[in-house]
Amino acid sequence: MTDALHFDSVTKSYETEAGVVEVLRGISVALGAGEAMAVTGPSGSGKSTLLHLAATLEAPTSGSIRIAGQAAHDLPERELAAFRSRSVGLVFQDHYLLPQYTMLQNVLLPTVAAGGGGDGGEERARSLLQAVGLGTRIDHRPAQLSGGERQRAAIVRALINRPSLLLCDEPTGNLDAETATSVADLLLDLHAEGDSALIVVTHSLELAARLPRQVELRGGLLSEAPPRQAAGG
Repeated sequence: MTDALHFDSVTKSYETEAGVVEVLRGISVALGAGEAMAVTGPSGSGKSTLLHLAATLEAPTSGSIRIAGQAAHDLPERELAAFRSRSVGLVFQDHYLLPQYTMLQNVLLPTVAAGGGGDGGEERARSLLQAVGLGTRIDHRPAQLSGGERQRAAIVRALINRPSLLLCDEPTGNLDAETATSVADLLLDLHAEGDSALIVVTHSLELAARLPRQVELRGGLLSEAPPRQAAGG
């Protein structure tokens, strides 16, 4: 079976005034369809860079990355953008919902970016919004929702195209403890119902412990070990 995500000897470095900074050093990791993994590590360890590479938002300095068998970084930019919208769902610490659009319109945006209305896109959007408790908020705009409701809508938006890969960067980071638990419950429940591979970058050891696989990024290297401590920043 083709991996949902496969990193092979991936490095990432940046040119700075002080010289070359190597952020990721030979990362090799694979994640199958339906699998879930938490990534922890201290501030500056490269967690966000790892996620950006998996999301095709950045290209590796060396090594290869495949998403559902596709070497996505080899695609022309226009094709890459459409591939990203079809194959990758993104959830960030901030919801990034567009304020001028309703919840339904926001959730449907990835179907447009993917090159069409999707397979029953609006029906699926309404069904998912109903499932996450936002059925009566479909025509509301982001400013009319609570922080937890906005993050629920962001998760639905990430899943609308049934992506091969669902990437979450601190998805509960801006929420109070009770709301964070509720949103985490929702995220894991929705993931369990589909085939998307899930990666959650988090400083929360409580959230990380709920995922079946845990890795730690430290010094640009990835280790398959439970997180040792909560990391800041």
